[in-house]
Amino acid sequence: MQDNKSEIRLQVYLAHSGVASRRVSEKIIADGRVTVNGNIVTELGTKVTSSDTVCVDGKEIKPEEVKRYVLLNKPAGYVCSLSDEKDRPIASDILKETYSERLYNVGRLDMFSQGLIIFTNDGEFASKLSHPSAELEKEYIVESSQPLPKDLAEEFEKGVRVDNVFYKCKSARDLNSHKMKVVLIEGKNREIRNVFASRDVVIRKLTRVRIGNVQIGELKPGQFRDLTEQEVSGLLKLCKNL
Repeated sequence: MQDNKSEIRLQVYLAHSGVASRRVSEKIIADGRVTVNGNIVTELGTKVTSSDTVCVDGKEIKPEEVKRYVLLNKPAGYVCSLSDEKDRPIASDILKETYSERLYNVGRLDMFSQGLIIFTNDGEFASKLSHPSAELEKEYIVESSQPLPKDLAEEFEKGVRVDNVFYKCKSARDLNSHKMKVVLIEGKNREIRNVFASRDVVIRKLTRVRIGNVQIGELKPGQFRDLTEQEVSGLLKLCKNL
């Protein structure tokens, strides 16, 4: 952590305190949710030191000494958010009894999908992994309620336009008549679901089984583990924006 004379930008301070990634922290500041020494601050260029009192939503925060990198197999039915106004189950709550640090998700999975998602309190790590230029592969297994159209995988690889949005996966391959493996890089909102729905294919189960070099392995829904140092460094090496 910085000494009393060392100044850092407020959004960096928030990221180092495990509030959110730098990009999300910028929005939190702009929304007027942050105070410095009792005063609301919305200017992103604001700099603070460890002697300042910084609060988010009225709660004081401090940069955390221990960096956490946690892999969760998110069960279906949980949302990837720090809070939910509809009182739906929150994925990060699964980790609260084990980790005292404030952990936030890197990227998202929609409520009805399950599988791998990474939680951390390291803002720099989160920013690098979630930036569009990272081009980090994410692999999914899609199970359908009816036989898959024979040309769907090929079409998805070439690119599909749905409601004026262009979707294109890195690769897609049928595993059997009701199951497909899809690898995404960009990962637009509900990309797989929208492409399948455009062909009237009902998805029965959607599971993310790989993020970069990290595999789901034997991790069951609701289970989690710390990433190894090799996995963390491997993910960073895979990011194209380094």
